[in-house]
Amino acid sequence: MKSKKKWGSGLALAALIALTAACGNNGNNASNSGGDASSAPPASESSSASPSASPSAGASSEAPAGKTITLGFAQVGAESGWRTANTKSIQDSAKNAGFELKFSDAQQKQENQIKAIRSFIQQKVDVIAFSPVVESGWDTVLKEAKDAGIPVILTDRAVDSKDTTLYKTFIGSDFVEEGKKAGQWLVDKYKDASEDVNIVELQGTTGSAPANDRKAGFQEVIASNPHLKIIASQTGDFTRAKGKEVMQAFLKAHKDIDVLYAHNDDMALGAIQAIEAAGLKPGEDIVIISVDAVKDGMTAASEGKINFIVECNPLLGPQLMEAVQAVVDGKEIEPRIVTKETTFTSEQAKEALPSREY
Repeated sequence: MKSKKKWGSGLALAALIALTAACGNNGNNASNSGGDASSAPPASESSSASPSASPSAGASSEAPAGKTITLGFAQVGAESGWRTANTKSIQDSAKNAGFELKFSDAQQKQENQIKAIRSFIQQKVDVIAFSPVVESGWDTVLKEAKDAGIPVILTDRAVDSKDTTLYKTFIGSDFVEEGKKAGQWLVDKYKDASEDVNIVELQGTTGSAPANDRKAGFQEVIASNPHLKIIASQTGDFTRAKGKEVMQAFLKAHKDIDVLYAHNDDMALGAIQAIEAAGLKPGEDIVIISVDAVKDGMTAASEGKINFIVECNPLLGPQLMEAVQAVVDGKEIEPRIVTKETTFTSEQAKEALPSREY
């Protein structure tokens, strides 16, 4: 238990460092790189750095001398600016830690991700990490990894397996809490409302943890005000193009839309295009709430087009490498490491934007 507390606190410190970097350093813009693709994923890309390279902050150096740790990482895809920043954080952190990284892009398809994990098992990597496309349907392949003696770490998204021995830890955000933060801002804004407030919702990928949880948290909080009514809810698959398409449909079907709640910035940005094309002013005619706080979203917020953003920090690389090193060294880690995050109004986004890293 002593070592468990040590690594839990160490990873929490890494989370704070990652958050501080996200809010306090100058950095590069991570642009949206497209949505779901229909082709099969490319073969795993392998990159490595010298074992003598500087490890990520706080990482243990107790791995066997001369042994390079191999990490297999199965990414969801490249559906948003958030995901692009997340991938870069993982790739850069693996290099800094001196790990060999075998990387696979699942292109938002569960079958591709399962195929990649099985490939990692065959390659006998030291650790497997992945961000699940959806919550369900993982037990079989996770049992295969466990039987092969390869530990698994979940990042960003969780699985709904009842057997928690199939993975070592989850590293990421509390999506339910993100939804609650979005809902609470809306409740506070319309606390004196005497008429119904019509809300449309752009959900993330159907069946994914962030889509399920951001919806649940939001609904739980707004239920306290009977005037807050969700009149339409549909998936935008976390992409800008789909967000625009669905918002266009919402605008045609519903004449009186007061609020848009988007599960990520990219969908909100697509919706803004649709709102402007309809001759309306985003942020004024339709109040917009979003989740992520990537640079493009923060820019829109600073311009008054998004009224409130709940942050979801993508810079999970340092925390993941800490966990990988701890697992390889045989140390216990906390079963759930939650990243600390904040929120932004339009004015706060304007102040934070110049130093935004992603």
